[in-house]
Amino acid sequence: MTQTEHVPATATPTSGVAVRIESALRPLLAGPLPVRLRAWDGSEAGPQDAPLVELRSPQALTRLLWHPGELGAAQAYVTGELEVHAPVGDVLDLVRETVAARSLPPLTPARVARLLPDLVRLARDTGAMGRPPAPPATQAVVKGRLHSLARDRASISHHYDLSNAFYEFLLDPHLAYSCAFYADGPEMPLVDAQAAKLDLVCRKVGLTEGMRFLDVGCGWGSLSLYAAEHFGARVTGVTIAAEQKAFIDARIRERGLEDRVEIRLQDYREVRDEPFDAVASLEMGEHVGEKNYATYARALHRLVRPGGYVLVQQMSRVRGHHPGGGPFIEQFIAPDMTMRPVGDTLTFLQDAGLEVRGVHALREHYVWTVDAWHATLEENWDRAVELIGEEGARVWRLYLVGGSQAFRDNRMGVDQLLLRRPGGAPVVSDPAR
Repeated sequence: MTQTEHVPATATPTSGVAVRIESALRPLLAGPLPVRLRAWDGSEAGPQDAPLVELRSPQALTRLLWHPGELGAAQAYVTGELEVHAPVGDVLDLVRETVAARSLPPLTPARVARLLPDLVRLARDTGAMGRPPAPPATQAVVKGRLHSLARDRASISHHYDLSNAFYEFLLDPHLAYSCAFYADGPEMPLVDAQAAKLDLVCRKVGLTEGMRFLDVGCGWGSLSLYAAEHFGARVTGVTIAAEQKAFIDARIRERGLEDRVEIRLQDYREVRDEPFDAVASLEMGEHVGEKNYATYARALHRLVRPGGYVLVQQMSRVRGHHPGGGPFIEQFIAPDMTMRPVGDTLTFLQDAGLEVRGVHALREHYVWTVDAWHATLEENWDRAVELIGEEGARVWRLYLVGGSQAFRDNRMGVDQLLLRRPGGAPVVSDPAR
């Protein structure tokens, strides 16, 4: 069922599972449900004119009881045990508006514990009592020491080795999986906005014919290939996702760029053939981790020649919000990801010896980028399901809708940070100025 499919109205029972759930949640919500709730027994509760949310099985309630809040709801949604009969974004907005209007405090274990007797009774009476259900197949499982080489490879592989065919389907022909630059405004086609971003990066770091250029976290090669084809650079790209390397190597051969582009299956900490004339890293720093970010910043400084430019395009998080993006993102999309306020990131880079030459905010551009990806997903839903399965497609719907709202509401940002290693010839003016 799609998120906009019409569901006929039904008679409203005066008792049943939905009514029990609504009654149990009133103390947490300081009022009635913001949505219309339908349970697996056909009972309904909540405002008649509100978006309809359906719990299709007792297991949906079991997940919500074991993981109250975002994670339990996400698990139930991606497995199809919970269905939203309205645009997912509208329901997420409604929930946030209700929390704000009622000044509800965070859902802490202590708040849940106060309702534990009622919740246990509800679970027992509705058949939802039991051990935690197995995590969905799409939920990440990573082990080992945080941000060790092996764990980082496993975390990256979970998301980026999903399916080259799926990313070809979802992204633009460049396969640029990062914020585009809508130089001509939001009506600009995504493929042109991504080309504008790649061109801007190359100009900002001052690429010219024959320069050695390092692309740290090269993705599917959009920047590496663009820098070689359009600026004549000699490019080294590094990734720790095997499927990405295989894809880029094929494109290099197709375009006859073997003498200009080399892609390595290599961690940034393992690169040792410096110095490069310029370095860029597009939305890879989020995966480095808080404790390792100083190491990452020092590596960028070490890898570029004195006087050379470094461009870091990176997402940020408003202080006070979850630095990893929240339980859903951390469990299903990007395990171990860390974001911080942009000023904190700049401090890391300055402490490593890099000079800050410019900060270019692109937050609105990410709304337009993600909305373009989401439109492709919804307009070609059956193809997405064919490529990654129903559960995978539902993960991506939730991911893209939530991501767009986070950038729209300024809970997340993204910036291009232009940096320079001191030394070399005196600076007259920065490139691309």
